[in-house]
Amino acid sequence: MSMSVKFINPFISAACSVLEAEADAQITRGKVSLQKSGTTSKDVTVALGVTGDVKGGVFYGFSEQTARALVSEMLGEPVPIFDELAESGIAEMGNVITGLATAELEQKGYLCRIAPPTLVTGRGVYISTLDFHRLVMPLETQYGDIELNVALKPVNDSTCTGQ
Repeated sequence: MSMSVKFINPFISAACSVLEAEADAQITRGKVSLQKSGTTSKDVTVALGVTGDVKGGVFYGFSEQTARALVSEMLGEPVPIFDELAESGIAEMGNVITGLATAELEQKGYLCRIAPPTLVTGRGVYISTLDFHRLVMPLETQYGDIELNVALKPVNDSTCTGQ
């Protein structure tokens, strides 16, 4: 677990920055926990793969109501149903957060690439991170709770320059 801990902070700071800038969110951070289960706990999950010096995945979980509220705030107009526009908006939010976080990891010497976001809907969907446990950071906002899951580890410490 200790190896993954240093990888979650860039995602927390990036998520807070994006949520504050794009949705004027007030954020309260919860406690980081270790999640061994591979099932989703929210209605909507944005999943992004990370490769390079660091490998694994990042997952952002939302209730459908929270996802719609965030997209509504970002667009400046109500999004009454979770349609293609809402899906695209919430997936892009995950993409932007992950892009900012991996840029910070690169500044620390870990070259990273991210895969396009995948949107998973439904609670209890199984998403395997294989032998990776996920570090989970709950973020509370006025729009609802967001669950940030980071399952990353270095590919090979001897080839990475990150500290």
